Amino acid sequence: MVDLITKKRDGQTLTQEEIEWMIDNYVSDAIPDYQMSAMLMAIYFNGMEDTEQAQLAFAMLHSGDVLNLDQIPGIKVDKHSTGGVGDKISIPLAPLVASLGVPIPMISGRGLGHTGGTLDKLESIPGFNVNLSEKEFVDLVQEHGEAIVSASGDMAPADRRIYALRDVTGTVESIPLIASSIMSKKIASGTNALVFDVKVGNGAFMKTEEDATKLAEALVSIGKQANVNSVALLTDMSQPLGITIGNSLEIAESIAILRNQGPKDVRDLTIKLAAQMLVLGQKAPSLEVAIGLAEDALRDGRALKKFKQLIQDQGGDPAVVDNPKLLPQAQYKIAVKAPRAGYVVGIDTNALGVAVMQLGGGRAKKDAALDLAVGLVLHKKLGTPVSEGDTLAMIHANQEDVSAIAAQVQQAYTIDSNVPVVPPLIHKVIR
Repeated sequence: MVDLITKKRDGQTLTQEEIEWMIDNYVSDAIPDYQMSAMLMAIYFNGMEDTEQAQLAFAMLHSGDVLNLDQIPGIKVDKHSTGGVGDKISIPLAPLVASLGVPIPMISGRGLGHTGGTLDKLESIPGFNVNLSEKEFVDLVQEHGEAIVSASGDMAPADRRIYALRDVTGTVESIPLIASSIMSKKIASGTNALVFDVKVGNGAFMKTEEDATKLAEALVSIGKQANVNSVALLTDMSQPLGITIGNSLEIAESIAILRNQGPKDVRDLTIKLAAQMLVLGQKAPSLEVAIGLAEDALRDGRALKKFKQLIQDQGGDPAVVDNPKLLPQAQYKIAVKAPRAGYVVGIDTNALGVAVMQLGGGRAKKDAALDLAVGLVLHKKLGTPVSEGDTLAMIHANQEDVSAIAAQVQQAYTIDSNVPVVPPLIHKVIR
């Protein structure tokens, strides 16, 4: 291992055999954490070649169980988001695409820090179970074309251990390590094609378009080498997505989208991602046709019906679809007012995510319990005109005194007399 650390420290390329040896020995505890930490730091500073990062993904992938979904007919398509504030897209997207005949075996994650997790949001639906067995997961995708679950403990165990190590060694922000981590789990889930939603902006992991592009290219490159057809969209996270941040609030917004209502940005992005998935799943010959199919499925209620089916299949109460008030409700609602008139020219998206975390809606630590009812409903977004005293956002809380959090939310808004240029929702597409 010392030889391999030295080789990577000096900027050389590790071979497939070396990477496989390293991962095998790390998982079997023959390599200690301190040596793997040194290797991660060497990768952080010197990067990896395209083939090298793909081989790291494959080595981590084969460190545990790999799902075989061959018995499910059709091209299985999944979607992965790099995470953002108010990003609830997976929830309306999965039933929408499944309603059009594409099998969706979706393995999702939990939230940590200022970004929310799909599994936490779904668990705000009474009874919803994300911890299905491998057989239950496969059976649901085969029978009804969709399931959204957490990864089993036996899937890519090397990644789980390395991820925990990166968290405490300052090596999280490494594009080869991020890309190989994501792809080891996604390929292990047995999917045939992948759509990536790579967020860029002040509420995203990647703050600049340059970094987001590098990550998107790395993900698509690994997909190509794994024979997993992939496409990546760089999407805007310079403000929260939609008007809700918080678990049950985002489920209610997702239901609105499936009713062909809800905020335009969430609806537009859901349809654009659905179109990419339909083309990859060979259910549409072009993106234009696919967009029309997705719009029809929202309009005629097929997608909504499929969401009810998903909830029922996974032990939840489908009545929440017709009555979102059955979702957890916060005790207090506190308005945050605009201190001056003008236009919203900037939103500190990260700060709003942290505010929801401080209300109890997000985790500062991995094992923290969540309050599924709390969050924010935004009344003003980028480019919106405001008068002094207008409500910028409504805090949904289960504590009476949220004055410090209200001040934080107010400060997250920049109001100026000039009309701002609002960035496009989709920056670019990488194939």
